[in-house]
Amino acid sequence: MDTIVCIKQVPAKDAPLAIAGNWINESDIGFEMNEPDSYALEEALQLKEKHGGKVVALSLGPECVKPTIHEALAKGADRGIHIADDHFAQLDPLGAAKVLAAVIAKEKYDLVLTGLQSDDRGFGQTGVLLAGLLNLPHATIIMQIDVQDGEMKLKRELEAGWFQWIECPLPAVLSIQSGINKVRYATMRGIIAAKKKQILTVAKESLGVTVEPTQKIEKIYVPTKTKKTEFLTGTPKEMAAKLVQKLKVERRVI
Repeated sequence: MDTIVCIKQVPAKDAPLAIAGNWINESDIGFEMNEPDSYALEEALQLKEKHGGKVVALSLGPECVKPTIHEALAKGADRGIHIADDHFAQLDPLGAAKVLAAVIAKEKYDLVLTGLQSDDRGFGQTGVLLAGLLNLPHATIIMQIDVQDGEMKLKRELEAGWFQWIECPLPAVLSIQSGINKVRYATMRGIIAAKKKQILTVAKESLGVTVEPTQKIEKIYVPTKTKKTEFLTGTPKEMAAKLVQKLKVERRVI
């Protein structure tokens, strides 16, 4: 069972973020593997251990993305693909999905996994769009994957503590929910073995993909903290009614 895992590199959780225009200044911060994608990678590795096959780690971005691909290889992925693009941060989810789909379409695979969303922008759209572009079945918020006879039984997490079991054919694209498994650490043996594994670099320009942005970030800003005291007047019943109205309409907490 051959699986392609889409992995994004994001700013480290403890990185000091400084706003620069409509994005952040990335020159002096550390990066790490997107946490939801690490669960997708772990699930691919577990499926490989159960059913055999290969795991390919696919990532899009500048040269600094390669350490994240190396991490995936050290954990057990068989090879990596780096789509080189110094301006990938300007891509919207549809643009990123088009570029990823152009590479995936040339690969042999049974399953494509993505994390549910990215830690930096959190759109949660790339996996869904990828399935549409590849014309494949898709399911989101996956908590368990059981594969038998070329079919999958999938456990999806719904709201309010509910779950749903569905059947899905292969090949397919799945968006993995965080917490589906316990992510492994790279061993010293895995780190040494990763140095011998192949990372294929593909220039985004060579794919012939036309990427026209369908959305853009207008502004990034730090929320302003303000304090405001307002006194309610009237009878106790009138003040209670005013308080309920403010909580419902202005603050939307009830």
